[in-house]
Amino acid sequence: MEEKVQFKLNGKETAVTVDSDRMLLWVLRTDLGLTGTKYGCGISQCGACTVLVNNEAVRSCMTPVKDVRDKDVVTIEGLDGNGKLHPLQKAFMESDALQCGYCTPGMIMNAYALLRKNPHPSPADIVLEMEGNLCRCGAHKRIIQAIQKAAVEIGGGS
Repeated sequence: MEEKVQFKLNGKETAVTVDSDRMLLWVLRTDLGLTGTKYGCGISQCGACTVLVNNEAVRSCMTPVKDVRDKDVVTIEGLDGNGKLHPLQKAFMESDALQCGYCTPGMIMNAYALLRKNPHPSPADIVLEMEGNLCRCGAHKRIIQAIQKAAVEIGGGS
């Protein structure tokens, strides 16, 4: 059943009238034109569709849009500030922590949630938290380095 669902998206009040059981991924990509969030597996296993809901990493492919009603949703498009890359985006680029780039938005969003919870992550903490984000290109070591680099820039790393 279609209904109006209101939420804050990348800092702006947003409302969509859709089937409230429609997955957030498709609302973002199709209805709102934000294609940075990627479709990977469709069963919450790869992490390509990761976005933030109230600063928690969630898989948008398995999150009905009704579950974000009156919440704050941030996609990769909303992570930058005033046209400047977020330290995680910058660190991923500088560390060459991407190859094909398909998993990168989900990786960055999951890493953002990690650094909010743990501003001083060890390499083991990073590996554990990022385990659910799959990268087939083999950039795993550079991804860990990029997250550590961003943690230092943000002010939490050592």
